[in-house]
Amino acid sequence: MDTGTASGKSENAQEGPDLVALLRGCSGGDRTALKALYDAEASRMTGVAMRILFNRDQAEDAVQDAFIQIWRKASRYDVALGSPRAWMYTIVRYRAIDILRARGREEVTEPENLDKLREDAVDLSFRRLDKNGILYHCLKALEDDRRYAVLLIYVTGLTQEEVAGKLGRPLGTIKSWLRRGLQSLKACLS
Repeated sequence: MDTGTASGKSENAQEGPDLVALLRGCSGGDRTALKALYDAEASRMTGVAMRILFNRDQAEDAVQDAFIQIWRKASRYDVALGSPRAWMYTIVRYRAIDILRARGREEVTEPENLDKLREDAVDLSFRRLDKNGILYHCLKALEDDRRYAVLLIYVTGLTQEEVAGKLGRPLGTIKSWLRRGLQSLKACLS
């Protein structure tokens, strides 16, 4: 791989690094590509982990573990199945949830407190979005209950079944909300 590709810089600086090329570099054992990938995404990935864990040290551990998995599994990434960012953020999200579950075994949280923590996480994650950013406007365009369901799943890691129970709605309704909400977000973000 040439140094231009290894650095991960695209021709248009506004587009940022070419994450697909960086993942290909990682799958080929290029540590420079891994460093460029880390430099480009680690801070945002830490933010994702923080919204789940509410603990900076654990969020950073989740990101480190995620990058180890990304390094080891980069060859498994398939551009046809989604964006490289979505693939990487899924890895960090699951790692943070694993840490949260392990922590949950250590610290018992009362269910009513856990619900309050989740509600705060959803509210905080939405409020912290850039009000001029496209993601904020795309999420804002969703109906309140649909937006809340989407954020519950992606911010707190609840399953569709758990969201249905929490919101007192049938599972089919929640699945429909999520499917339509994600389709709307995808169209809006395109």
